[in-house]
Amino acid sequence: MESDAVVRRVEQQRGFLTDLSMDLWNRPELGLAEHESSDRLREALRAEGFEVDAAIGGMPTAFVARYGDGGPTVGILGEFDALPGLSQEVAAERKPIAEGEPGHGCGHNLLGVAGVGAAIALKDAIDDGELDGSVAYFGCPAEETLVGKVFMAREGVFDDLDAALTWHPGRYNSPFMSSTLSLNSVRYEFSGESAHAAASPESGRSALDAVQLCNTGVEYMREHVPDDARVHYSIVDGGDAPNVVPANATVWYFVRAPERETVEDIQAWLDDIADSAATMTRTDVEREFLTGCHGVLPNETIGEVMSERMEGLDAIPYTDDDRAFAADLKASLSRETIDGQLADLPSDVFEEVDSHALYTEPLPAYDAGTTRSGSTDVGDVSRIVPLGQFWAATWPVGTNAHSWQAVAANGSFAAKGMVYAAKVLAGTAAELLSDPETLRAVREEFEENGGGGYETPLPESVASPPEPSD
Repeated sequence: MESDAVVRRVEQQRGFLTDLSMDLWNRPELGLAEHESSDRLREALRAEGFEVDAAIGGMPTAFVARYGDGGPTVGILGEFDALPGLSQEVAAERKPIAEGEPGHGCGHNLLGVAGVGAAIALKDAIDDGELDGSVAYFGCPAEETLVGKVFMAREGVFDDLDAALTWHPGRYNSPFMSSTLSLNSVRYEFSGESAHAAASPESGRSALDAVQLCNTGVEYMREHVPDDARVHYSIVDGGDAPNVVPANATVWYFVRAPERETVEDIQAWLDDIADSAATMTRTDVEREFLTGCHGVLPNETIGEVMSERMEGLDAIPYTDDDRAFAADLKASLSRETIDGQLADLPSDVFEEVDSHALYTEPLPAYDAGTTRSGSTDVGDVSRIVPLGQFWAATWPVGTNAHSWQAVAANGSFAAKGMVYAAKVLAGTAAELLSDPETLRAVREEFEENGGGGYETPLPESVASPPEPSD
């Protein structure tokens, strides 16, 4: 089947997809609490005849929507969670809609909707006899906290796929060929005895002292972990008043490294440090494992198909007004921020990209064989089934994800980049469904690189996902 046919089907949905993405943008919801967003996406797919299973993996907002009979089956991953404290108007200055409320700073209002558009286009092609096989859309909550896909993977929902596809809003159009860091997310809650800090400190046992000793121990540990490992923390509860010895205190850690084994080794050392901090302060400590994830296993064969689809598409139809607004947003960024966000680009294209406010020409894959410093639960899916992903140009050049500038773009011109992303997803999926040789090459690369044999990073003691964010 010509991928141009599914691309045209996506284009016919432009108005619907734009409205749906704005609907999600206007009602940002935090991870595991994305009830309205999940409902809207499920409704859109159910209305097209998809069979929808909800509340997957113990998460009310997780779902799977399937269409078609028999194989091959291509899955499309969707996300829709927002970020805390990033409420922002469509404006080129910091201007929250509601102070302290969430906002779509990572563009998941676009990410999930583009997948819906691609899935519907593929469904129509199956109905018209242009494609054989099946398509599955995965509504994956709480990517920002690295929860959704990990708990879905443990349920086995990705096991029957022949390939999976996803994308992410970004600063340019390019396949995402790099790996990412594996991660553990763990909290340590220390319990002691409260007392008046001046009148009777000897009768108290400070949980905050234990947290501080734990963090100090980790600082000394840093010298002896691999250079590419990362350990960072936040004290989420440190007591209420300086004249009260804190009876309870909690520290939250992320442990990251390219390999799962390294994460587990550092985690074991961190557990020992926490136990020792409790011993030194005569407090008790409880460990709460929130989630963990694998690094992404890229599939260059799928990436090459995505690159070909990008080259064959018309440019994203950004207007002069879109580019002017993007220029205003870029002007609000520091030179340091812009340079940092473009640092991964090859030197021969850096200046060309940086000279634009919006850069829409497709870039060839440039990050194969590298490992990014972030983490994503997409990595767990990539260890189960061959997975391809890409960036699409939705933000001004140099924009940092998780910023108010990204929120402003995601609520305005970025929807045009989202439709472009839906076309890349649909065109790539169509080729995988219609070309057995390509799909065979995808599987061979996956197996040669160690894919399959997935093991969940979740300990047996973790029976259910963490509670939703407030």
